[in-house]
Amino acid sequence: MEVYVARQPIFDRMKRIYGYELLFRGGMSNFFSGIDGDTATSKVLSNSFLSIGMDNITGSKLAFVNFTQDLLLSGVPLMFPKEKVVVEILENVEPEDDVIDICRHIAGRGYCIALDDFFYRSSMDPLIAMANIIKFDFRLTAMEEIEEYITKLSDCNVKFLAEKVETHEEFKRAMQMGCDYFQGYFFSKPEVIKGKDFSGNQMNLLQIMAEVNKEDFKFNEVSKIITRDVSISYKLLRYINSAYFGVYHDISSIDQALAMLGEKGIRRFLSLIAMSELSCEKPNELMKTSIIRARFSEVIGESSGSHINSSELFTLGLFSLIDAILDDSMENLMSRLPLSENIKKALVYDEGELKDYLRLAVCYEMGDWNGVSDMAKVLGFNEEKLPDHFMEALTWADAMTSLE
Repeated sequence: MEVYVARQPIFDRMKRIYGYELLFRGGMSNFFSGIDGDTATSKVLSNSFLSIGMDNITGSKLAFVNFTQDLLLSGVPLMFPKEKVVVEILENVEPEDDVIDICRHIAGRGYCIALDDFFYRSSMDPLIAMANIIKFDFRLTAMEEIEEYITKLSDCNVKFLAEKVETHEEFKRAMQMGCDYFQGYFFSKPEVIKGKDFSGNQMNLLQIMAEVNKEDFKFNEVSKIITRDVSISYKLLRYINSAYFGVYHDISSIDQALAMLGEKGIRRFLSLIAMSELSCEKPNELMKTSIIRARFSEVIGESSGSHINSSELFTLGLFSLIDAILDDSMENLMSRLPLSENIKKALVYDEGELKDYLRLAVCYEMGDWNGVSDMAKVLGFNEEKLPDHFMEALTWADAMTSLE
């Protein structure tokens, strides 16, 4: 059975990653035929953490996991390590005596408790008393009402999390209201559109990224660039000797490293090093998301049997958040870079033969499983292969970001 797992980042007030909410789906449908939803979810959770491995999904960060009333009463949260899991109690869980008792037991065992999509009613008081985090949905609840709740609960020993924060204005408002954590895709959108200019260094990095992804890539010239730059050479050797490659003996020669990477690998390596420099003042998750999209799109292209150039798909994914990284419009950025028309059409106008690959990657990272199915059908791609491809992309992204 394939287990589909997506993750949505949760940030602190400094835009550092605090944890990830995990979004699950089991198999080709959202339930197992003949098995109730709670049992199915329990199996998906077990298989996810036991077969995939929690560290492979969230690294050293916390995993926020939703639990239904029946799963709570069955003690399913206790199957997972308290150091890694935040137990999210869904909004439709009724705070009855048995629920309160099991939650008290879970909290007593040292688990962090979060109340999801919170709205206040007096019957929730026992759960509020044992909760560590209260989550507010910015799409479901008016900001004025959320502000009232935060004021009312300010004396409780809880942190507040703003969920589905989609703009920087909402992020700032949530901070002003007293929220401690923030979940949503505000971080992946540009903050400023008008009057943006770039430094010479930024334009140079953009040009490097664009040049190494051209078809007439010159291996010898790029080799000279790497050899002359101590920082890039150091990162190259760290990358080639990382656990991702699993080499038996340390590689200490630049020539050896380049030979092992090959032309495609060098293109990707230089692109990612340049991207890391461009995004140094942004949340780390922004660069990591770009890398995951790049590798995920590339792997899908490689295994689909399509005529699409997989290197173009990598470049497409890598540049898909460049507007947020540089706080400028995608149209303006693409007008200044020598990328292919296929890539520009997909990024600026959501048109052309590449666009559906990027749509598939975005749907997967958001846990939009209906969208994933739709895009897989459009591309004629075997959906059952996607979980393995996504985990490959996560592993590769972790190997790359560990260079910093």
